[in-house]
Amino acid sequence: MSITIDEAQKRVDDWINTIGVRYFNELTNTALLMEEVGEVARIMARKYGEQSFKKSDEEVNLADEMADVLWVLMCLANQTGINLSEAFERNMEKKTQRDANRHKENEKL
Repeated sequence: MSITIDEAQKRVDDWINTIGVRYFNELTNTALLMEEVGEVARIMARKYGEQSFKKSDEEVNLADEMADVLWVLMCLANQTGINLSEAFERNMEKKTQRDANRHKENEKL
């Protein structure tokens, strides 16, 4: 199954307004976003880094944690009137213009 960013933002908004009752305020959602990113970082450090999993970490699901990050990001976008599809397109254009040769010319890469 594949959906667009616009569709995902709408589904989050529909869910919040029916099942979730209301959005948490923007500051709370920002704190939740940091918490979710931290959970992704924890898994990455253990799966790809030098830390080891504890017994309590064995059932972690990286995809689910990444989806949690996306969910809260979409909540914040909805709350602040940002269309993530449009923002993504503008961001890609910016990166393409700014970095057209930057990475090709980076001898470290």
